[in-house]
Amino acid sequence: MLIKRQGRSWYHWFAATDTPEERKLLLKLDLLIVPYAFIGFWINYIDSSNINNAWVAGLSEDLGFHGNELVDFQTIYQVGSVIGQIPFAFLFPKLPMNWLIPGMELFWGVFTLLQFRANSYSELMAYRFLIGLFEAPFFVGVHFVLGSWYRADEIGRRGGIFYIGLTLGSLTASLIQSAASANLEGVAGLAGWRWQFIIVSLMTFVVAIAGFFIWPGTPDIPNKLFLSDAELSLARKRMADNGTGSNVDTNTNTAVPKVNLALLKSIFTDWKIYTLTIWDILFWNSDPQPWGGYLLWLKSLNRFSTSSVNRIGSSSPGLGIAYVLFINFSSDLWLGRTNSIILAHVVNIASMTILVVWTVPESALWFAFNIYYFDIAMSSVLYGWANDILRHRKEERAITLIIMNTAPTAIRAWIGLLVFKTVDSPRFTKGYSYCLANSIAIIPWTLLVRYLHKRYEKRIIGEPSDSEDRGVEQVSYAAAKSERDVLGPVTGHL
Repeated sequence: MLIKRQGRSWYHWFAATDTPEERKLLLKLDLLIVPYAFIGFWINYIDSSNINNAWVAGLSEDLGFHGNELVDFQTIYQVGSVIGQIPFAFLFPKLPMNWLIPGMELFWGVFTLLQFRANSYSELMAYRFLIGLFEAPFFVGVHFVLGSWYRADEIGRRGGIFYIGLTLGSLTASLIQSAASANLEGVAGLAGWRWQFIIVSLMTFVVAIAGFFIWPGTPDIPNKLFLSDAELSLARKRMADNGTGSNVDTNTNTAVPKVNLALLKSIFTDWKIYTLTIWDILFWNSDPQPWGGYLLWLKSLNRFSTSSVNRIGSSSPGLGIAYVLFINFSSDLWLGRTNSIILAHVVNIASMTILVVWTVPESALWFAFNIYYFDIAMSSVLYGWANDILRHRKEERAITLIIMNTAPTAIRAWIGLLVFKTVDSPRFTKGYSYCLANSIAIIPWTLLVRYLHKRYEKRIIGEPSDSEDRGVEQVSYAAAKSERDVLGPVTGHL
């Protein structure tokens, strides 16, 4: 059986078929999940990207770095992130997310703070590795929680608001460093770039502590501080109707089998894990902004002060906020997932082409750097779509989301050493060419994902699903097949 969903105008937050009780629940979930996810990601990205701001604010000169140290710091952070993600594929469905995610945030805040005292290459490398290690579960953990509470036609906009934290984090890191350089240089004998690490770590501790109380966990292991039993029951029913797998079979109230060899075999002999992971690799590797190209280019112009470089460098992520909102709201309510992803990468292809050519009017370079956040604007569309494809089995969803995120992180951990070498700045010809190739490749791959998703839904329920595009149809999983039916006899092959 399919539950038909009516389309809606772009300004309608709820669907016409949502009951008053559902709307009240969604509003409460939005207040508990989305603000903390957004603020947490904001802090997360400040703490992960501020090494670029500190570098152009005097860190390189103060510590005598004149080679590839910046890309080394970026790389060791990625290495920590890869190692840190591996255990969480199995921990997400088993531990309270309102303890796991804020707890990790406290730890990375400690090592963000310790960067202020760094006086050597090896010391800063160690701190960057540990920040990456403890930040590792945050991004995927948020998407796991979003996919545990929201349907396919609801997740894009919430994920988009969450993802604004990245662009706002880049913007804020630039503005904090600009203010620290202008007002705190030399205070208490500390350089302005050292003060930045102190300020943002204190912000991190506040957000982490709030998360222990606000973050609602998942419907299976909830934080009941703000949610009643009736609301939890309604949330579980909504997700059961959506076909989202649970640790509990709502029909028999018995536990669904945990991770075992049969489950792992079905996951790793299935198209989903490979197709989605390659998709995410193409996405991650089409993104140039982690390597700080815009800031390094501004510094190379030799016409702006240290504080001005960081202040002007905030323009690109500032515009990125609008790009993120446009792409993600369009995904749910207007363009659909496929067209939103294609649009984001058409713009990115234009940006990367200009940066590869490079010998263009300076105004064209300003334009290219200020539109290259269009690429990452579609992140929550991709992860929301993956959540929808994987919704039938909770354990599979956790494992696949982690592998999806770990594989591109592992590639990013070394690719920068090859194509984004600090000594090549500000013109990263190899790097921008690499991003351009991945951005071109992701468009046909997205069409492949759409085709395979529709075929997969048809195989399960007997007719195609249109949820890929507008969230028009949602599967009643209990009416189609039980979780154990899918997990048992089906091996994962098409």
